[in-house]
Amino acid sequence: MMAQVYSSPSQMTLPVNPSISDPSLRRTVFKANNLSFHDGSRISVVDFNFKSKFRSQRVLCMSVQQASRPKVAVSPLSLEDAKEPPMHLYKPKEPYTGTIVSVERLVGPNAPGETCHIVIDHDGKMPYWEGQSYGIIPPGENPKKPGSPHNVRLYSIASTRYGDFFDGKTASFCVRRAVYYDPETGKEDPTKKGVCSNFLCDSKPGDKVKITGPSGKIMLLPEDNPNATHIMIATGTGVAPYRGYLRRMFMENVPSFKFGGLAWLFLGVANADSLLYHDEFSNYLKEYPDNFRYDLALSREQKNKNGGKMYVQDKIEEYSDEIFKLLDNGAHIYFCGLKGMMPGIQDTLKRVAEERGESWDEKLSQLKKNKQWHVEVY
Repeated sequence: MMAQVYSSPSQMTLPVNPSISDPSLRRTVFKANNLSFHDGSRISVVDFNFKSKFRSQRVLCMSVQQASRPKVAVSPLSLEDAKEPPMHLYKPKEPYTGTIVSVERLVGPNAPGETCHIVIDHDGKMPYWEGQSYGIIPPGENPKKPGSPHNVRLYSIASTRYGDFFDGKTASFCVRRAVYYDPETGKEDPTKKGVCSNFLCDSKPGDKVKITGPSGKIMLLPEDNPNATHIMIATGTGVAPYRGYLRRMFMENVPSFKFGGLAWLFLGVANADSLLYHDEFSNYLKEYPDNFRYDLALSREQKNKNGGKMYVQDKIEEYSDEIFKLLDNGAHIYFCGLKGMMPGIQDTLKRVAEERGESWDEKLSQLKKNKQWHVEVY
């Protein structure tokens, strides 16, 4: 299947970290050719050779300057018609069988661990909304229940309902490979590795994958007010749903949703090589400086005001007055990532509230009542 081609260069490539110079770190083989448009501009066309008969991709790449061109057309627009989000179309006993399109390493060589961007073809059979999750059933049997399949693992979807090819037929995921190191030997113990994350990161184009869902409502992007403020806080792969939000806000031309508010992303990772979708987010800053803010907490490279490691809660504290004012004016705030992120964030918000003479418990209760508070941690 081919990505759609337009009369002007308004598409972006699948995310590739430019700091990855070692070709062995990339699973995709590609070559570039030049392409001219009616407006006289030129871009490079990257042919991704997935070494698979099942699918051939052609993805348009462009410079930051060119990326400010008109938004990308999407289809089918009938995906906008539903009044309620699709829920549990496929269940564990009768999952849908999707096909791996691509597996791309997202992080640089100095990142602790490996994180991959994975695109799965569902052929339009599993529609979803931004902020929902799919369940993945890895192959093999459950060691705790011999003869039974593995339990479902939930993964936040990292694309809009139209997918990375803007045709409504794929879903994308941001997956960190789970590995275990023996504390005594310091060596990796493959017997304790994450079954599903390793299956996904080791997948090849054309491989089949069993999918359930979609599921989840707490992280749905409220669209009743297109001028609303959305404060998004993530650690690591928790950035997945926000990538979907931001592509819908800033990349796609959706006639029924014209975003004019503020999207503010706080992302916490270990170091610069661990940044996820940084090129996409940086482009939004250049294209929509009045509508997008992007703040990073690099725990191994930055220091907080006390000289300690910079975590995402330190960034929140840095902008706490502004954040609290935005919340008072109806902003939505989202948290996604490892559940260990929440105690530090809650402690920071409570301390800031008390310094402002407010009761955090009362404020949190009001935020939940107003449906401004969205949390998905794992």
